[in-house]
Amino acid sequence: MTTVEPVETVDLRADHLIRDPFTAFAELRERAPLARATIPGVEPFWIAVRYQDVRTVLSDPRFVNDVNAVNGPVTADGPVTAGSPATPGGLAVPAVLATAAGTADEAAAALPAHRTEQVWRARGMPPECAEYLRAGIFGADGARHRRMRGLVHPAFTAGAVERLRPRIERLAEEYARALPEHAGPDGVVDLVANFAYRLPVTVICELLGIPESDRPQWRQWSSYLGRGAGPGLDEALRAMVAAARELVERCGAEPAEGLLSRLAAAEGDTLTPVETVSLILNLIVAGHETTAILIGNGTAALLAHPEQLALVRADPGLLPAAVDELMRWCGPTIGGVPRYATEDLTLASTPVRKGEAVMPILAGANHDPRAYAEPERLDVCRAATPDRAGHHEAHLGFGHGTHRCLGAALAHQEAVVAFGALLRTYPQLALAVGPEAVERGPNPAAWHLAALPVRLGQQAPAAG
Repeated sequence: MTTVEPVETVDLRADHLIRDPFTAFAELRERAPLARATIPGVEPFWIAVRYQDVRTVLSDPRFVNDVNAVNGPVTADGPVTAGSPATPGGLAVPAVLATAAGTADEAAAALPAHRTEQVWRARGMPPECAEYLRAGIFGADGARHRRMRGLVHPAFTAGAVERLRPRIERLAEEYARALPEHAGPDGVVDLVANFAYRLPVTVICELLGIPESDRPQWRQWSSYLGRGAGPGLDEALRAMVAAARELVERCGAEPAEGLLSRLAAAEGDTLTPVETVSLILNLIVAGHETTAILIGNGTAALLAHPEQLALVRADPGLLPAAVDELMRWCGPTIGGVPRYATEDLTLASTPVRKGEAVMPILAGANHDPRAYAEPERLDVCRAATPDRAGHHEAHLGFGHGTHRCLGAALAHQEAVVAFGALLRTYPQLALAVGPEAVERGPNPAAWHLAALPVRLGQQAPAAG
């Protein structure tokens, strides 16, 4: 008689996971490389926590991001074509699948539950916003993914990002030197609100062509998403959709420089109206939120590890490698987008059935001793030697495979420039509280600081 090992179940909203996901997932990684995760309001799904298993989930073509692709490839036109049915619940169903399965309702029932949509519905997402979630680049595969990514990829190549560097450096210097203006009576400054977010928000808004007067509002709306749930999320999402639609119409009527005008011009030809809005939301939110978290987390980590901070101060040339190490050691993203098995398969010696969802836990993979020596040790020299392509990266913080982060080069450069400006401008920069007292946000999907109180010390003279 075969003995079936019990499957461990993990509540992803548990306090210890939110407080210290790296330790919690390290313990789970040794007990159960593949476990079942639960979130209130979401059907259970698998989580992979070991490095090699996470790489497999991210790159194996048998896993897809689009639930509609579980039963076969999705065309460049996406899962919905003219005349394709849709269920009353808003799930778009390919016409060929609906025909094979019977009614659209029957076809929808044959598809796995869209876990990301369930998560956002549980957080308070209005039902009418679900179509924008499904239409985004994060939920696309194959030809549809290539079509959407191809439209915006030229703005995020290494060469394009390098051309942005002088502007990013000027902004970082300006925002760093303005920090004393935000100090309280005790001389303490919140680095998250007044620096970590300001830089990437400005950069992505300039890249897109969003008017300066609109940017504070976009930052406020995005903050609701960063918190993950709570009052105001529903109205923020509705407002973001409406504002994105307005931006498209404005750019269509009055084309200008920036990626927004390019997307507006592609609507009706390369993009559907829903895809256009969804892609704008993807770019704005993902284009600054994770970078801001990385700058905050990374600054806190360096200030809590004086020996590593001293190495970077002594040799700023270490910053590119340091950013990759910080992305590995305290990266912003806990788990990636759930992916769905297109056939029965085995992962981590565990059967995964067709249609089952698996979430890759980046925080577990990036601390796996099977991939890194002494993974819990922060070492800014760990990735100091680039590979043949010139990359320092060995982590999975930016993902892996065809869905690897579109803006990885931009995020990396922004972090390098941000850390350089801070450390150069404030030689005595220090935490205003103990490392253990730094407050974290409650979002189980992102390990982020609610605030980072620091003391600036004496400001160094401006260069030149």
